[in-house]
Amino acid sequence: MKYALIGCGRIATNHIKAVLNNKLELVAVCDVLPEKMEALLAKHGLENDEAILRYTDYKQMVEEHPEIQLISIATESGLHAEIALYCIDHHINLIIEKPMAMSMTDAEEIIRRAEAQHVKVSACHQNRFNIAVQKLRKAVESGRFGKLSHGSIHVRWNRNKDYYTQAPWRGTWAQDGGALMNQCIHGIDLLRWMMGSEVVSVYGQTRRQLHNYLEAEDLGMAVVTFKNGAVATIEGTTNVYPQNLEETLYVFGEFGTVKLGGKSTNNIDVWDFADETDADKENKGLEEAASNVYGNGHTSLFADVVEAIEQDRQPYVDARAGRDALEMVLAIYKSAAEGKAVNLPLSDVASVDFAGRFD
Repeated sequence: MKYALIGCGRIATNHIKAVLNNKLELVAVCDVLPEKMEALLAKHGLENDEAILRYTDYKQMVEEHPEIQLISIATESGLHAEIALYCIDHHINLIIEKPMAMSMTDAEEIIRRAEAQHVKVSACHQNRFNIAVQKLRKAVESGRFGKLSHGSIHVRWNRNKDYYTQAPWRGTWAQDGGALMNQCIHGIDLLRWMMGSEVVSVYGQTRRQLHNYLEAEDLGMAVVTFKNGAVATIEGTTNVYPQNLEETLYVFGEFGTVKLGGKSTNNIDVWDFADETDADKENKGLEEAASNVYGNGHTSLFADVVEAIEQDRQPYVDARAGRDALEMVLAIYKSAAEGKAVNLPLSDVASVDFAGRFD
């Protein structure tokens, strides 16, 4: 399958690894900064591969190569929707890095237009493919928890000034958002997926505690009420000293308790069920090695999207999953700005609506 990458920054190396692991044909890469393309290709020993074309204009790349079947978008977040809609209109299947868009209007339009053009779109929430996450999902789907009581996600990471100065768009309302939109959205996706995708209300608080050079928050916390009666809490921050601490997901039910831990929900710290089996005993203490907080899921996500294209089905992590995670973050922002709980579903809300509220 012919593939191209738009955006060659921090996360792009995970995309290239997934491309190579899935034996896709890398046709082209695109970035407004040529040196980023070269550095990325060199990292994977591809700097001398002249068959890989380089572009600084994604529209030119798309126009000149109608044979491309799959593109992943890994630019600054504020450009995701614009690029996605252009590619969809050119009948190209997509993997879009989180967040899928920055407004509900754009997210809904990506879904609508993809369906109209019969294009597959996957939101890149790769942690759904973590071994620990998959085991938890199977337990939820099989009803082993009984009635769900409550849950929580904690994303306790560190991002220092160097991280933000590497890419000036980070931490801005127009192009990024803060800790919740950039770092915590993977955990928020998992929490909503596990606890029940239908959300009644969200009450949130956000602060800019230690990163006074940002526009957006470095700490966000929220309480979420689900239609099934469960309640959950969210904590996302980049203020942990001196390095990333954990991403933990808890699910509590009538007959079960699970805690996923590690740096990116890649370990099983607690696995207790009333009807314990031999398989349950094996799950206790499971650890999936990961070289960084992004985990190993990109390769599996890419494999699933390729299969979805070939079999004409929806990807396992589809555009609606991206929309739902975005909605949760925007609901927290809206609640924090208004000082009250907000009900879902949200009408059009954009992250830029909240610019300046820390001033």
